[in-house]
Amino acid sequence: MSDFDIENIYAQIADDLRSTGLSIIENAMDPIIIQALNQRIASLEEDTFQTAGIGRQSDHEKNALIRRDKIRWLDRSNELEAGYLQAMDDLKDYLNRRLFMGLFSYESHFAHYEKGAFYKKHLDAFKGKANRVLTTVFYLNEDWQTEDGGELVIYQAEDHNKALCKVLPQQGTLVTFLSDEFPHEVLAANKSRYSIAGWFRINASTAAHIDPPR
Repeated sequence: MSDFDIENIYAQIADDLRSTGLSIIENAMDPIIIQALNQRIASLEEDTFQTAGIGRQSDHEKNALIRRDKIRWLDRSNELEAGYLQAMDDLKDYLNRRLFMGLFSYESHFAHYEKGAFYKKHLDAFKGKANRVLTTVFYLNEDWQTEDGGELVIYQAEDHNKALCKVLPQQGTLVTFLSDEFPHEVLAANKSRYSIAGWFRINASTAAHIDPPR
């Protein structure tokens, strides 16, 4: 049994979101979970990753001028992925208790940025038009250096043309932010780079439309 203090991490995320809408925490996940995720990535064949697209459902398209990462959705039936997904479920429950956010579900995928891959500036949601409320990005790159590139650039909520910060994709760092507030981009990586992108969602289902996690 790990003695990692995840409750303190959840509390810090809640405090950050309440004050600024953005949280960046290093060493944010139990090392046992990180080890399992790295083991899972090592076991996956590259052809199980799909070229990522833009938009959802009928608007979904692939555009290599905007993004060049490859993705593979996490599955809670896999024991190596289940620990991370459970941690995110627990974070959802914590944030709902502390911040009354009404988060309903969580979806996430591995993202592999090969050398030279990038993702241009974008928002994960638009106000009043999407049910993605909160974005998470978790990194799985040991000993990542500045010269390796691939930083996450987060832009100001008040001015989408001004950079707020750059985040080195170092293993164990968790970034959480309001999906419709902060534009962001991934700079070109100089070597293979892995992360988990995820979104907490509200329930947008109606009697005429069932809204699944993806």
